[in-house]
Amino acid sequence: MKTATGEASVGPFLTEERVAIQAMARDFVSREVLPVANELDPVGGEIPLELRAKMADLGFFGILIPEEYGGLGLGLSEYAIVVEELARGWMSVASLVARGQQFTAGFTAEQRERFLPRMARGEFLSAFALSEPEAGSDVANLATRARPDGDGWRITGQKMWCTFADGADYLQVFARTEPLDPAHRARGITCFLMPKERGTLPEGVKGTPVRKIGYHGWKTWELSFEDAWADEIVGERGRGFAIAMGDLDTARIHTAARAIGLARGGLEDAIRYAAERVQFGKPIGENQAIRFKIAEMATEIAAARALMNQVCAAVDTGRASPLTASMVKLFASDMAERVTSEALQIHGGAGYTTDYPVERYWRDARLTRIFEGTSEIQKRIISDALLGRGGR
Repeated sequence: MKTATGEASVGPFLTEERVAIQAMARDFVSREVLPVANELDPVGGEIPLELRAKMADLGFFGILIPEEYGGLGLGLSEYAIVVEELARGWMSVASLVARGQQFTAGFTAEQRERFLPRMARGEFLSAFALSEPEAGSDVANLATRARPDGDGWRITGQKMWCTFADGADYLQVFARTEPLDPAHRARGITCFLMPKERGTLPEGVKGTPVRKIGYHGWKTWELSFEDAWADEIVGERGRGFAIAMGDLDTARIHTAARAIGLARGGLEDAIRYAAERVQFGKPIGENQAIRFKIAEMATEIAAARALMNQVCAAVDTGRASPLTASMVKLFASDMAERVTSEALQIHGGAGYTTDYPVERYWRDARLTRIFEGTSEIQKRIISDALLGRGGR
């Protein structure tokens, strides 16, 4: 299939292996993801278990997991290629793959041996319980507490924005095990691993689904922990903040790939609609105003992908940089909102209905500017790196 930004060709970044991975993922999205997304997203339906099983069979949950643990042992470049393709179909599906391979920073060698093979098979997927009503961008302000109780801990507090809390196989919960030190607020936070049955919340945890405008396919929860039991710590006690931050660069590049996939979905659908929609006796795609919109959209997508490829290649060759991870997240997510908005505009009134998937891309693209650090947080990280920590 030829994309709106050109056919894949072998080169310095898109090697023969990566072209094959891209083609496989693109075919999977066309056959399995898009029909399900177009049916279920407009009615708030959830990602079917059957689709998750097919993703596991293709190894999507183990792209970044080393072969010794049953994963594919590939790099961030291959991961981003697959994520972009999945997001072109349904961003929630592109997000689901992270639940099996991203939230592993801080795992001990024993935990990696025990959990990574199951994650690679899609059998041990996670939900991340970090944010709180007063601790969003300011993660160090979290107030959830864990107190010792025999061989384990009792966790009490509130968590926000915990997507997949019910469908996951375990929660990764961050709580204070030491009193807050105003001078060192990030200290004393511990990460707990809380296994549970898929489709339920753990004992001692109550949840209310968040009323979202998008990101359908799964629920996002507000959770209340009332002496919930946990007896396994991820990494070391008191070092949970470092664990929470440990996967952020990968998460931000993941978001950039999702944003590019959404933008591409909007562009390709807009091109199709512009060729089919006839007004004043000719397809609207013959009007210069539409053609110029499409030219600009395609150029922005290509620029974002080029930056993402460069950042991924740097990570895969040991040159990871929080600065460039923030840059690509900022640029791609802002681009995706602009491009999908223009795609909706090209659809006219039809775009403002759920009869066309372009509104899904538009809604979900808006979210990419918020999660994994807002655009404003990314600008702060970038400016601090360039100018020093000032302008607070």
